[in-house]
Amino acid sequence: MGVIRTDEWLETDFSQPIEMCSKFKHLFGNDDSRNIYQYLSGFGMYRPNRQSYFFYEEMKNQNIWDKVAKYFHFYRKKWGGPNIPVYLFPLSSVGGFRRREEVAVKSGVSFKDKMFLFIGPVNDEKEIEALFVHEYHHVCRMNRQDKSLKDYTLLDSIVMEGLAENAVKEFCGEQYVAKWSTHYSAEDLEKNWTRHIKENLQCKKHNKIHDEILFGHKGYPPMIGYALGYERVSQYRKKHKISIEESFRIPAEKLINIE
Repeated sequence: MGVIRTDEWLETDFSQPIEMCSKFKHLFGNDDSRNIYQYLSGFGMYRPNRQSYFFYEEMKNQNIWDKVAKYFHFYRKKWGGPNIPVYLFPLSSVGGFRRREEVAVKSGVSFKDKMFLFIGPVNDEKEIEALFVHEYHHVCRMNRQDKSLKDYTLLDSIVMEGLAENAVKEFCGEQYVAKWSTHYSAEDLEKNWTRHIKENLQCKKHNKIHDEILFGHKGYPPMIGYALGYERVSQYRKKHKISIEESFRIPAEKLINIE
């Protein structure tokens, strides 16, 4: 599979993203294309407008499809990862999930059998690699875990995000780690762990509080679940050397002491 040439779709159907979603709705259980588009929009998929068209033009000018294909082949071989389809689209001018604190330049969402990357005005090619590493680590871990995604808990999600961003640090360099990773002091993280997170670790993905804590919505500090996951995984790795393969398989409970 690898990188799907969505640039060809965008060339003719840029103004019809819902129609484009129909091309891969079989990967979503043949759900309605509008539902798929609404879901992906929440993670940063573009809405047709002048700015997102500019992002698309920049993606073409920078040969983003070819570059991501290069990352896919490299990391798939290096990590023994699955051969999944990777879909690239421009980032919404008002993006959803943000890896950077102020200006959203890239975003993504991953599943066990597919991956979507949303690209904005990126000047440093290494930023694209960092996004790919983060999202593809998710794919590899989901494929190594003996658990359905619907059964993932907040603990699983926190650990998964922390491991993925530690992979960015390892393979791309510390300067490409997302700013949310080190936004909070150790004291702030501990306070939030005690007040908000520890008692909700077993909440599953379908529970609203799962995403509210993970992303920092509804009064919770922004990206607090991600930041805490990065900090806890980093602390574990200071004491225990783990390989990339082990990072796909290690149980979440082993990485974070929940006593």
